Amino acid sequence: MEQAGIALIAGLGNPGNQYAATRHNVGFWLLERLQRTYPITFATEKKFKAQTGRFECNGRHVRVIAPDTFMNLSGQSIAIMASFYRIAPSQILVIHDELDLPPGSARLKIGGGHGGHNGLRDLVSKLGASDFLRMRIGIGHPGVNQDVSGYVLNKPPSSEQTLIEDAIDKAIGVLPDVVCGNYQKAMNQLHSEAEKDNAGKDKIGKDKIGTDKIKKAKIEKDKLDEGNNIELF
Repeated sequence: MEQAGIALIAGLGNPGNQYAATRHNVGFWLLERLQRTYPITFATEKKFKAQTGRFECNGRHVRVIAPDTFMNLSGQSIAIMASFYRIAPSQILVIHDELDLPPGSARLKIGGGHGGHNGLRDLVSKLGASDFLRMRIGIGHPGVNQDVSGYVLNKPPSSEQTLIEDAIDKAIGVLPDVVCGNYQKAMNQLHSEAEKDNAGKDKIGKDKIGTDKIKKAKIEKDKLDEGNNIELF
């Protein structure tokens, strides 16, 4: 009987320096930042066509994989490793970029379709299952579907980069619960943080509206004062 929780974390991205800073590589970004929290040493394993490592979290040993194949072939590496270590799809957490979430958002999802994401599409095909977990890191949408390819393969501006890194930190923050199978707790935590972020944005927006109204009222008053200030010669 398979153990509840996560035994394998897979980050999705494209290999090579030319892709390292692109939006499509946020799965790799998370694995890199994960090394700041856990002592993970990555090594090349040719049989898996990937960079792999392992760490301990809440007393559990978790394997980590970053495929050396391109995004649309990600499933090959992950499926081979999962089969080798007898890891069930439901014990796999996949980290990937998400167009349908704004930068700064992180969401945990259990199972589902590939949503047009080529990395997920290949993984579903190679595993023959879709009940693996996904940590979705928001990168925003370019607005037009024809622009998606260029958008995900480009580097985000510094303002978005900061938000994406914040989302990655949020995802790492709930990782101990995810690893132990406390999925609902992790989901609730990410949802709560998103509500706090939205509340902060609303406050900033209202403060700006209030400031703009004060400025407008002052301008109107100054105009009125100028009109009433009649000089006699």
